[in-house]
Amino acid sequence: MADEDWTIPEELRPDPADYAYDLGTALGSVVALKSRVPADAFSARTLGTEREGSGVVIREDGLVLTIGYLVSESESIWITTAAGRVVPGHALAYDFETGFGLVQALGRLEAPAMPLGPAQTPEAGVQTVLAAAAGEDEAGAIACSIVAKEPFAGYWEYLLEEALFTAPAHPSWGGAALIGPDGKLLGIGSLVLQHRDKRGRRMDLNMCVPVALLHPILDDLLSYGRVNKPARPWLGVYAADQEEGVVVASVASKGPAERAGLRAGDRILSIEGHEATDLAGLWRSLWSCGNAGVKVTLSAERDGRRIDLAVASADRASFLKAPRLH
Repeated sequence: MADEDWTIPEELRPDPADYAYDLGTALGSVVALKSRVPADAFSARTLGTEREGSGVVIREDGLVLTIGYLVSESESIWITTAAGRVVPGHALAYDFETGFGLVQALGRLEAPAMPLGPAQTPEAGVQTVLAAAAGEDEAGAIACSIVAKEPFAGYWEYLLEEALFTAPAHPSWGGAALIGPDGKLLGIGSLVLQHRDKRGRRMDLNMCVPVALLHPILDDLLSYGRVNKPARPWLGVYAADQEEGVVVASVASKGPAERAGLRAGDRILSIEGHEATDLAGLWRSLWSCGNAGVKVTLSAERDGRRIDLAVASADRASFLKAPRLH
């Protein structure tokens, strides 16, 4: 995903002489991904049917790590290397908790594998490179720093306790490689966010998913296509933090929340008696109720009156189309 109007200024591109590793080799591990999703797919309405972004080769056999929304429900995936080689791919896994996706190349990529960074999330202040697939040189990369490590709550029932935020922001953030000072992969680009400093000036940041979260789940993703544990409860709610509290922006069509009667504009007050003070707290409270399928009481405010709704949660994966093998 990217803003087509953005380009990386020359002065923000990394200088290979500034790095202790071979920057060209590292950038050669970053590939372009293009996926096509059926029009009747669950995610087609929100994410579209044609998706483009990047991924990183992490094994010599052509295993590519990316951000999962690029390849979720895909019926076809094409991988393009920095050298211009085009190979079909197959979506192996999508982990909803981290947001990671795995794609297996179905042909020889002839691209180097980037080693994974450590199992601990790096601290703020680390000098890095955020690279998206755009050729064989540094034109697709931006020299940046990790400016924060803190929780990130997403409107789509998503929460990272330790997300990485980098600046300056990369214009093509989806699936971009966050490369550490030793040439190892530290994270995968997920979003671009607008932040205002104390003076009110706008600052664009990239939110990256730390690769440290991949280490404990990689074997499961390769073996089962998901983490081998019960799924979290999912309501199908898209909500946002606002001055008046957590407000429902929309609900997933035919999802648990819609079936229970929740509507856009409702302010969520609590789940099972746990007060919903903010988005992060709401998701933590929901997931503490049990596994997917658990029934929860959701209290909301609508037109000045309180309503209590009985919601039968679901496994989010059950709403998605399974990936097809070419």
